[in-house]
Parts: sequence; structure tokens; C-alpha cells
Amino acid sequence: MTTLKQPRGWINSALAIVAVLFGLMTLKGGGTVLFGDEAARIAAGNYVPLLLRFNFLSGFVYIAAGIGLWLQKRWAMWLSIGLLAAIAIAFAAFGIHISSGGAFEQRTVIAMSARLLIWTVIAALAARTFRRI
Repeated sequence: MTTLKQPRGWINSALAIVAVLFGLMTLKGGGTVLFGDEAARIAAGNYVPLLLRFNFLSGFVYIAAGIGLWLQKRWAMWLSIGLLAAIAIAFAAFGIHISSGGAFEQRTVIAMSARLLIWTVIAALAARTFRRI
């Protein structure tokens, strides 16, 4: 495993912290609906169960990527790129669900857009950082 030889810069630190915090928020939000009571599921509205499970499980991977970025491990860059691809595929599948007339919440569209944007930035900056070594 390759580790950066240079000291961790503020960008790497920020990426790592954002990834871990985003992972924790994802686990909390998804876990509340998946493992909470009926009131939590009702409050979630028209959620898509498969997408909810994907996002919840992704939260663990977000945290792993954040830890890897903090430790400056090259695999964290590849994990970030993989996450970006997986999120894009899940978002496309969600789009097909919507276009097929499936029920959904507008906040899910916003949340998936935010996930895609955040992991695009993280993956791009991680790739830029690791390209230097």
C-alpha cells in the first residue's frame, strides 16, 4: 500500500473529515428508517427500500474512505472513485424508478445529488493529490 511521503495538507484533512462526517450522517439517517419504529418509516415518506439500503451500507464505506484519506493511503483514492461510480449507478437506477412512475420523495433527489457532488469533489481532489507521488 502506498502512502503519501509528504505531510498531510489541509485539503486532505478536510476531505477525510467530510467523508467520515458524511458517512456518520448517512448511517444515522438510514439507520433511523431501517431500524427505527413505524413512525420513522412513515416520516420518511415514499422512500425506495433498495436505495435506502444502498445508501446506508455506503455510509460504512464513506467512513473507510475517510480514514484511508486521513492516513494518506492510495487505496482510499480508488475507493473514492469506486464510490463515485456506485453512487452514479444508483442515482441512474433511481432515475429509472422515477421515470417508470415509482413513488419517491423530492428530498431523495436532493440527497442523491449532494452525494454525487460531494464524492465527485472528494474523488477528484484525492486523485489530484495521489497523482503527485
